[in-house]
Amino acid sequence: MRHRVSMPRPRRFCPANFPAHVIQRGINRQICFTSDADIAAYAHWLAAGALKFRVQLHGWTFMSNHIHLLLTPHDDHGISNLMQFLGRLYVRYFNYKYARSGGLFEDRFKSSLVQDDIYLLTCLRYIELNPVRAGMVIDPGDYRWSSYAAHGLGKKISMLTPHRLYTALGETTAARLSRYQQLIRESLGANVIANIRHCANKGLILGSEQFKQQFTDLTGDSHSPPDQ
Repeated sequence: MRHRVSMPRPRRFCPANFPAHVIQRGINRQICFTSDADIAAYAHWLAAGALKFRVQLHGWTFMSNHIHLLLTPHDDHGISNLMQFLGRLYVRYFNYKYARSGGLFEDRFKSSLVQDDIYLLTCLRYIELNPVRAGMVIDPGDYRWSSYAAHGLGKKISMLTPHRLYTALGETTAARLSRYQQLIRESLGANVIANIRHCANKGLILGSEQFKQQFTDLTGDSHSPPDQ
């Protein structure tokens, strides 16, 4: 009788002070949000958890069956603690509201470290353009539940911590908005989109080879699990 050998899953590693692209999906792609009220509840606990666990929130998009976040933690366990906090409170709310039981999100959120410089703003654009790629809107400004409202339209959102690379786009608010709108209009190539998805799904670093080597030298962890 053969025994199936289960392969160890790549561990989630979100070290302090490194930005990370985090994706949380519903089990079997099931719906996580059925109304604006659901998204508002999730956003409320996201803001509370980010403050509680000292995680900076640089960007997001809430879709019907998954969430994209761009985060920087202040300690190595900040993101894991935040996602556990969110899962516990939001799932309890969702199950009570819709008279259901059991899990709602996949057991393990997906995460990818993101190098500062052009990779971070590219990842932010990828996140905020998700509703456009999904055919839900033509312009990202027409989608209510993403951080583009702040980055592209200037809306004040208290839970947002603009990344320094965003603030460096211009010396004034108007200049930053104009420059970011210009970046959003520049299409992301299919290879760029594929690379971001691959890194997120495999838990790889989104960055240059030099940065990956510097990360390995600094931490002793290549953070590059083999493809499966």
